[in-house]
Amino acid sequence: MDEFGVYAVFGPEEEAPRRIVNIGRPGKSTVTVKPGVQQIVLFTRGRWDKCTSVTVELNDENNVLILLGKLTPFNKCFSWELWEDGAWSNGATLTVQLEGVKSEPDATLTISQKEYTPECNAAALVPRGGVGKRKRSRDEEVEEDKAKGQENICPNASEKATPHRRGRNSLRAGQTRLFPQKEEQTTTHTPQNPRTKAKQTKTPTQTAAVDSPSGRWGQTLCQIDPQTAILIGGQGARMQFCKDPIWKLCTEDLSWVPAETLAEGPTPEARIGHTATYDPESKRIFVFGGSKHKKWFNDVHILDTQSWRWTMVEAQGKVPPLAYHSCTLFRGELFVFGGVFPRPHPEPDGCSDSLYIFNPEMAIWYQPIVNGDKPAPRSGHSACVMQGKIFIFGGWDTPVCFNDMFQLDLCLMEFSAVQTSGSAPSPRSWHGCAVLSDSRFLVHGGYNGNDALSDTFIFNTDTSCWTSLTLPQLTSVPRAGHSIITMATACTKDSSDEQEEFSESSPQTMLIFGGGDNEGSFFSDLITMPVKDVCE
Repeated sequence: MDEFGVYAVFGPEEEAPRRIVNIGRPGKSTVTVKPGVQQIVLFTRGRWDKCTSVTVELNDENNVLILLGKLTPFNKCFSWELWEDGAWSNGATLTVQLEGVKSEPDATLTISQKEYTPECNAAALVPRGGVGKRKRSRDEEVEEDKAKGQENICPNASEKATPHRRGRNSLRAGQTRLFPQKEEQTTTHTPQNPRTKAKQTKTPTQTAAVDSPSGRWGQTLCQIDPQTAILIGGQGARMQFCKDPIWKLCTEDLSWVPAETLAEGPTPEARIGHTATYDPESKRIFVFGGSKHKKWFNDVHILDTQSWRWTMVEAQGKVPPLAYHSCTLFRGELFVFGGVFPRPHPEPDGCSDSLYIFNPEMAIWYQPIVNGDKPAPRSGHSACVMQGKIFIFGGWDTPVCFNDMFQLDLCLMEFSAVQTSGSAPSPRSWHGCAVLSDSRFLVHGGYNGNDALSDTFIFNTDTSCWTSLTLPQLTSVPRAGHSIITMATACTKDSSDEQEEFSESSPQTMLIFGGGDNEGSFFSDLITMPVKDVCE
C-alpha cells in the first residue's frame, strides 16, 4: 500500500483528490480554497502505524477558528458541506497537521490566490460512524458580530444586591456579574478584594484539548442512553460563546466526540441559560429558551436521537422568551417554571413566577390552572421530578438569593412550601442538581451573589431533611453554572459473559462538567463519582 497521506477534495467539480500532507514530509500544511466551493472532503490513505492522528483546522482571514476536527484510525474521513449559506468569501485557510510524527513542517500549498470564509462561523465535527451536515441561518454570525465584545451579565443585575434578603446596601462594583469579563476586572479602580485582584494578573482561561470541550458555563449535559450524553451550548473566556457548542460524551471510556455535524437539520443558535430535556419514550431532546448577549429565545428545537436530525418547532400558544429557567418532563410534557425575562421588561424584578407547559404531540404551549402557595419569581434555580412532584430549590431575583424549597403536586396541580430540617444549603443560584434515588437529590456549588460555592448537600424527600456532605473531589474548586447528571454503569452477567446490561438497578455514576468560579476561570474538567459513595 502507498505511504500514509491525507487527501482533500474541494467540491464535486474537483477532478481528483489532492494530497495535502504525507508521512514522508510530515508536519503542518496550509491550504487556501478557491471561491465557490461548497463542500470539503478530507480522508486518509495508507497505514496508520507511523501516525496517531491528524488535526484539521479551518480559520478565517483573522485566524479565528471556524472548523476543528480530527482524523484517527477509527475516523478516517469527514466532510463539511455548506449548501444553505452559499459560497464562501474572503479568506479561509485549511490547516492539516500529522500528530505523533516529528519532522519539519511542510511548505505551504496554495491552490488559489483568492481566499474566502464561510457565512457560518462554527466548529465542524467528526462523528463516529459517519459524516454529517451543519446547517445554520445566514443571519447567525451577523448577529454574533454585532454583539461581539458585549458581556452576558448576571440576570437581573443591578447596583443593589444582598444575597439573602432584600435591602438597601449597595453591592461593590462588579459583584452583580456572574463571571465578569477579564478586561473589566483589570481596569476596575476598586477591586472586589485582594484575592480577586491577585488572580486577575493570571490568564483566567483553561484551554481544553482538541479532543474535549472548551471551558464553559451555562451549558446543558443531557443523558440519552446508558452510554451516551450530549453537551449543548455554553459560554467561555471573554464572554465568547463556544465555537464547539455540541459534543457527545461516551461514558464507556469517558471520551468526547465533536457532534455538531452528527445530526442533520438546522442546529440551535449558540446560547446559554437554556434547558435540554430528554424524553426516553420518544428518544428526543427538547432544547428551549436561553440567551445570547442581549438576545433572548423562546424557540423549541428537537433532536431526534434515532434519526439524528434537528427540527425547529412552530408551536401554537404563547410562551415568553426566558433564560435560566427550569424545565422538567412529566408524562411526555415539558413543565417550564421561572426564568429571567429580556431587559428591559415591564415586570419590575425581571423574573417569572409562571408555569408553562409544552405538549410535543400537539406542538402547543398552554398555562395550567395552579393553586396553592406559589414560589416567588426567580431564575437560576433547580427543579427535579420525584414521586409525582416537582421540587424547586433556590434561585435568584435581584437583589435576593433563595434557599427555600417548593413542591408542585402534578396530580393536584398545587404548589406548597416544603418545611425542611437539617443542615440546609445557603442561598444560591446556578447550582448543580441531580437525582440520586427515588427519594434523594443532590445540590452542589452555585453562586450566592458574591462568590461561587463548592459545598454539597443531599435532600431526602421522604423526611424533608437536608444533609451536608464533604466530598474532596468537589470542594477543591468552587463552581457555578456547571452540569451534573447521573448515569447507569454497565455491569456484566458473569466473568465468562462479556455482554453488558443496563437497568434501573444498575450501579449509578455521577458526572460533573464545566462551570466557572466567578473570577475569570472556566472549566472543562469532567469529574466522575459512584453514586453509592455519595449516598453512604
